[in-house]
Amino acid sequence: MTSSLLSGVASGESSGGAVPEGSTAPTRILDWRDPRVTALVRDLGAAPAGGDPHADPARTIEALHRAHTWISTAVRPVYSVQDGRPVSEVLRRGRGSCSQRLAVLEAVARAYGVPTRVRGLLVDGTFWYPRFPRLRRIVPDQVLLAWPEFRLGAPPCWLTVSELLGGLRPVAAEQGGGFTNAGPETLFEALSRTAIDWDAAPAACPSSGGGAAAACDLSAYVLADLGHYASRDELFARHGQTLCAPARLIADPVLGRRGAA
Repeated sequence: MTSSLLSGVASGESSGGAVPEGSTAPTRILDWRDPRVTALVRDLGAAPAGGDPHADPARTIEALHRAHTWISTAVRPVYSVQDGRPVSEVLRRGRGSCSQRLAVLEAVARAYGVPTRVRGLLVDGTFWYPRFPRLRRIVPDQVLLAWPEFRLGAPPCWLTVSELLGGLRPVAAEQGGGFTNAGPETLFEALSRTAIDWDAAPAACPSSGGGAAAACDLSAYVLADLGHYASRDELFARHGQTLCAPARLIADPVLGRRGAA
């Protein structure tokens, strides 16, 4: 049985209404104008020509792939529960959860002029059981996941982070294999080599044989679809975070230093 006593999720209801168009504006979490973030963007280089990410979508996508590779290498994966931590602070610490590292990628995209938004998903805590085989009782019964989307292309359209990093490149499809949430690879790293699907669309998953394609379909773990939000700040403001504030204060100093591998 998973734990619900320390849950910080306030509501499982969808956002409803019109789907937001996202934004390139900095937010408290996506503080891409902070010197640490602007320095990272400068070091990554090769921003879209003329500052227009839609003028050369392929170049923009490659720039975001480079950012993902850099984040995978430079920001150590840990089990942090502070989803509201600003990107600049994640970079200062040099470590972050999958959610925090996805936020870094979003911040870089916004700095490039690429609008982003997130889809809120409530994911069954059992998805994380393989990571905590002896601590299942403390795993939250539901985890709030902010799944990023990026507006790119000509004409522009919305791409999920999985489509951006894993679904559009032949090399990713060739590597194949699903994601099981076990072993050294985290969800963030897996995005570069396989299609992570929360909507039961197995055709999108590259197959490497032996049932690997089915492992890409993670829809069985989705408890609720909370809809789209212009930023992860808005998602967390409406629905809270996975753990309540007191639990985050207690748990994060411990989990935030524990490697996710």
